[in-house]
Amino acid sequence: MWQNLSLRGRINLLLALLLALGLAVNIGRQVAEAGPRVQAEDQSVIRLAREFIAMIVADLNEAPDPDARLNQIARDLSRLRHVSIALRDSAGNPLTPPRLGTDADTRGPPAWFVSLVHPEQTAVSVPVSIRGKPGSLVITSHPDDEIAEIWDGIVTQLEVGSVIALALFFLMTRVVGRALAPLQSLAEAMGQLESGHYEARVAPGGAPELAAICTRLNHLAATLGEAVEDKRRLAERAVSLQDIERKEIARELHDEFGPYLFSLRAHANALAKQADGREPSADAVRKHGSAMLEQINALQQFNRRVLERLRPVGLAELGLRQALESLSRLWRESRPDVAIETSISPALGATGETADLTIYRIVQEALTNVFRHAGATSVSVVIEPVEQAGGRHCARVRVSDNGRGMEPGQKLGFGLVGMRERILALGGTLNVVSGDGGVTVEALVPTAAT
Repeated sequence: MWQNLSLRGRINLLLALLLALGLAVNIGRQVAEAGPRVQAEDQSVIRLAREFIAMIVADLNEAPDPDARLNQIARDLSRLRHVSIALRDSAGNPLTPPRLGTDADTRGPPAWFVSLVHPEQTAVSVPVSIRGKPGSLVITSHPDDEIAEIWDGIVTQLEVGSVIALALFFLMTRVVGRALAPLQSLAEAMGQLESGHYEARVAPGGAPELAAICTRLNHLAATLGEAVEDKRRLAERAVSLQDIERKEIARELHDEFGPYLFSLRAHANALAKQADGREPSADAVRKHGSAMLEQINALQQFNRRVLERLRPVGLAELGLRQALESLSRLWRESRPDVAIETSISPALGATGETADLTIYRIVQEALTNVFRHAGATSVSVVIEPVEQAGGRHCARVRVSDNGRGMEPGQKLGFGLVGMRERILALGGTLNVVSGDGGVTVEALVPTAAT
């Protein structure tokens, strides 16, 4: 049952139990104190009655009619509230009528309470002697009124306490309900986010902690919406770039590769005709051969450019270190006004083909952005191994410049966004930090190192 209750139901149930327990403890305390209270009252009344009897009986023999005076005293004392006094002879037989019940007896507390608080009546015998005849005055306690008062107090306390407990319970349920009101909205908003509706928002309210959760959920929804939109734009851009790349490669194949192949075919046909002739011309053969060599060289240059765009030349053959040094050297030759410092840790070791290509592309994209937009005079490239929690090995790639940095609110270009998506797919991270001292691109790329 407890597992099926909502959070609000659990809190309300606990409140009800605590209030009922507090009320029960208070009533139990009063019941526990009732017995000693009645006993103290008994002892006090009997002590006062004995002292009073001892005082009035002392002069009893001097009365004109001691027997009549003693009976009158017994009848007068029987009217006391919490005690009855009966005159008995030497054999113990009563000489005065027994005490009649009072109104308190008819409206008294239940029998179980009387037996619990005062199970037995207290009786004390005071001996008296009148003209040599022995007798006694028996003092018997009757705490019925006291017990009734205690019972009435307990009933009143129970009634008043129940009303107060109910009022507190309903007040606390209202407070708890208002404090937990955002939970339903949070659940609905999370359901909408799960369904892909990232525009869902929750009005912050309730307790400060819940209000903070609502605010963070709204921020998370906005971030997810932006991430999904960036992913959509990136996918659209990737498709567009793929189409553009295909068109450029197709155009270059058509404009350069096709004419060179046609020219080679023409020269090959000419050489074949020379070979079929009776007297081949050495000059003609040399001319056609030289032309074919020039066209083959041009085709090799064209092939290298296409391969460079598809995959860095020499990365697989020479390795990551040499490929990055070659990339830095090309940038130094084209931009001698910018100092490029490259530091690759000797402890980096083998990182794997996928990590090598990713690291190379990160450095290539970062340097391209520096030379296009930063206006920097120096660039630092640092690559070093790091070990994350769980023993996972990564390569930290940090490219920093001293340029003017990014404008406030400026978004990353498609190149870095694409790199971030690629690194995230590998299980790494990419962060771009811009300040007065330039831009720092830092990436953690998981490697194949063990």
